[in-house]
Amino acid sequence: MRQPRSEVRVTWLRVQRTIGRLLIYSGLIFLAVLVAVPFFYMISGSFKRNSEMFSYPLTLIPIEPILTNYERLLGGKEIPFTQQFANSALIAVTQTALSLFIASLVGWGFAKYEFRGKKPLFGFLLATMMFPGQVALVPQFLLMVKLGWLDTYWAVIMPGVAGAFGAFFMRQIMLGVPNELLDAGRIDGSSEFGLYVRIGLPLSGAGLSILAVLTFLGAWNNYLWPLIVLRTASKFTFPVGLATLFGLYKIEYGMILAGAFLATLPVLVIFFLGRNQFVAGITAGALKG
Repeated sequence: MRQPRSEVRVTWLRVQRTIGRLLIYSGLIFLAVLVAVPFFYMISGSFKRNSEMFSYPLTLIPIEPILTNYERLLGGKEIPFTQQFANSALIAVTQTALSLFIASLVGWGFAKYEFRGKKPLFGFLLATMMFPGQVALVPQFLLMVKLGWLDTYWAVIMPGVAGAFGAFFMRQIMLGVPNELLDAGRIDGSSEFGLYVRIGLPLSGAGLSILAVLTFLGAWNNYLWPLIVLRTASKFTFPVGLATLFGLYKIEYGMILAGAFLATLPVLVIFFLGRNQFVAGITAGALKG
């Protein structure tokens, strides 16, 4: 007995839906493997000797795991890695804190106040995002020389604290703060800065979280600018320090991978601790107009 056309259609739709899900999940699994394999090889390579690193056939799991790479790296004979790691942490945390304050303050002004030249100024702010950061390398370097900041932490920190993206992002987030709350605060006698601190910042926590993660990642992984302005090995950040392991006659791949793995740990911890706020910040930034 033949099935009714409606049942056949429902069955066919279910088959199509199942095939579609299989294709989507297969693609996601493939992308996950592409991301995970290099990370796993970085961890695996940090426990290998240089000779095993290029052995054929390639092995993901070390044949004879060693801790020598970590011992040499943390021992500080080749490079002062622990000091450079601390330098990166100090620079990244300071730059993130200053960036959040400036970006949120600028975003609050553009979101909640009307003033002459607001639209042209905001347009100019957005236009600066079209130019790559490398365009400003020479002017920034000359400015650091004039200020006497060359080979200091401030030379690395200050050029990155006032970014157009951060101000734009926080403006989008703070547009969602109800104006009625601000009016109520003014009636209660709050100052304008008090409104920003007591109302604007608490209601923009999700946006601040995502901006903090992005800013910290940028400062933590920054290589080119610290390479230009820092001269003393003890003041290097860890990306610059690891680059010095690329010698003229020998490259310490095991130590480089060990350092890369250690440098990845703080980023992973920060992301997993704040992943809920990170997702909430992305959603909030996408919905605010």
